[in-house]
Amino acid sequence: MAKGKGEQAKGKVEMAKLGTERKGEMAKSGTERKGERAKSEAEESWDVMPVARDRSSSRAYDLANRTQCFGSAVVAYARGIPLTPVTRSLISQLVRAGTSVGANYCEADGAESRKDFRHRIAICRREARETCYWLEMLATALPGARSGAAELLQEAKELNLIFSASMRTLSDPDRQ
Repeated sequence: MAKGKGEQAKGKVEMAKLGTERKGEMAKSGTERKGERAKSEAEESWDVMPVARDRSSSRAYDLANRTQCFGSAVVAYARGIPLTPVTRSLISQLVRAGTSVGANYCEADGAESRKDFRHRIAICRREARETCYWLEMLATALPGARSGAAELLQEAKELNLIFSASMRTLSDPDRQ
């Protein structure tokens, strides 16, 4: 379920506050590396990585919102990784897999049959596992990226477990 207008505005205000605090920290330090250009306000706001899960949701098990927040967090994380010939393809695959979890869950939510729903949930589970794989590959390519990926990796594992449990429930002949 989508966030209400009040919740969206609250999130934007919090992101703006964080961006303003970071600008103040940068101004205090007064140092910039040679060769780097100054970041615009729009770019700086993307540096603040959202949490993988929206803990302010009124529904404890709102998977549509949770998978959407996860996809957004994956995109934000990927934007902070330096592009090299090695990381370019890893980032692309990570973003594709991480955002696919939510897209396929939306498709499952609108499934026309039980069989279609089960198929989409199976895809969600595979994409969550694939996201774990690409996060691990990025951590191997850039050892410093491991700490930033820890929360995403944990969320991807939790989503995988949720979708696995759904698959078991859907396969139970007593529930048909």
